[in-house]
Amino acid sequence: MVALALVVMQGAVQAINQSSEPAVLAVCVAYLVATVLLRVLASDSLPPPAASPKWLPSIGVDLAAIAALQLLHAGSMNYTPLFGLPILMAAVLGTLTLALGTTAAVTLLLLGWAWWLGTGSTGDNAPRYLQSALTGTGYFVVSYLVHQLATRLAREQDLAQRSQMAARVQTQVSALVIQNLTDGVLVVDSTDLVRIANPAGLQLLRGATMPELPFALSAETAWEPLVTLARRTFRQQKALAADVDLLHAGQSPTGLHVRTWLTSTQESASQAQTERLCVMFLHDLREMEARLRTEKLAAMGRMSAAVAHEIRNPLAAIVQANALLEEDLHDPAQKRLTHMVQQNADRLARIAEDVLDIARVQHQISHAPASTLSLDETVAQIWSDWQAQEPARRRAVVTLEAGATQVEFDAEHLRRVLVNLLDNALRYMGPEPDSLMVTTRTSPHGQTSLQVWSDGAPMDKSVERHLFEPFFSSESRSSGLGLYICRELCQRHGASISYQRLARTTERGEVGGNAFTVGFRRTTRPAEAATLFDTIVV
Repeated sequence: MVALALVVMQGAVQAINQSSEPAVLAVCVAYLVATVLLRVLASDSLPPPAASPKWLPSIGVDLAAIAALQLLHAGSMNYTPLFGLPILMAAVLGTLTLALGTTAAVTLLLLGWAWWLGTGSTGDNAPRYLQSALTGTGYFVVSYLVHQLATRLAREQDLAQRSQMAARVQTQVSALVIQNLTDGVLVVDSTDLVRIANPAGLQLLRGATMPELPFALSAETAWEPLVTLARRTFRQQKALAADVDLLHAGQSPTGLHVRTWLTSTQESASQAQTERLCVMFLHDLREMEARLRTEKLAAMGRMSAAVAHEIRNPLAAIVQANALLEEDLHDPAQKRLTHMVQQNADRLARIAEDVLDIARVQHQISHAPASTLSLDETVAQIWSDWQAQEPARRRAVVTLEAGATQVEFDAEHLRRVLVNLLDNALRYMGPEPDSLMVTTRTSPHGQTSLQVWSDGAPMDKSVERHLFEPFFSSESRSSGLGLYICRELCQRHGASISYQRLARTTERGEVGGNAFTVGFRRTTRPAEAATLFDTIVV
């Protein structure tokens, strides 16, 4: 723009004054061409801030052009102020060395110009030298101050960019944390307007038509307990906690444990006060109770294992003493009593072993390497061993359709799972030959499964909900650990176990029954021999 202004100005002046200074106009045109070429050919990045020859196409050309104009112009026009352009450029974009070096070059040019004028005159040249020196001194001061201001501005800009980036990252992290919290989060202002809410919080609100954010918390009558708690928090200016019930029409009450916090009013005494917001954390009371129940079950399991371990020694002594006593008895009534003692001692021993199985299974699970096996071949062997113990009663329809499919499971673990399911089915199935069915199959999508079906009576819903919990059983003679151990073993190998009521086609027609299905995860591992679990650790 400066070069273009110089060309236009020189052309206009020479046209008006009808004077001819072709050298000056040529310098202005050459300066314009040089600036256009620099704009077109230069890269987008600036030269390094340190003094180097890379600054010659910009600062060097500026100095040469302005000096040439000052030297060639014969009138009263003074081009000295234009030297401020390269000085400011060096001070803003370069280092202090480059800025002072450019200023020194300008000062030398000004002193040289004063000398050049002095060679053609007989007057006193001291004022011209003094003026050039003062101008150079002023340029030095301006160069230093501009460089300091530019450095500070660049430093503040860099700090602002880093702070903005950190704030953006922190905002993203906070949003991700809030979105993925299992507890509900609501951010409410003093007008009961919900500014922020995560999916868990919206799900716990359970509104008939959930509006988009922001929405008024007082929009539904069922949310009134939350509105009251938020207003109390703003009024008392402190964190609160309470248990509330959200009553939606036609739905069961939703019990929530709610905790509230207030955001800070200001960061320091010098800052202006900002708007306060109420952050509400919603916890589902049913989940809290379920978590507490699980912890109690775990504690009870540990205690039961310790008790069972202590019971085994005196129990062994009772069994041995009862056997010795039975050898000396001849009265049938007394023998019946010793037989009753033996039966109940055996039952107590089985319960103790079931309780200790939890610790054994956990130890095996934590130390078990991954292995693969042929599902059909392994299931056929397990079924053959189990059925051979009581052939007359243990009858079933076995359908193995998985072919040569390999599944990732330990052989001894699979034996334990299948035997537990077969024992449960044997307890409740009917007397017909097709009352029990064992099936393996691979779906078109590649999902391999093992299913044990029996025609037992339907389970009560209260029993079905707790099927795989430890120490839960519908029978007083069972420890309630079989299905729990099956679930733990399946989870160890990435498999799943589930229950559902299914109808099967039999010779008697369509018959409903109870089906337990184990779904195996896909694997490409080669078959391996499982050797770790040949011995049970006690």
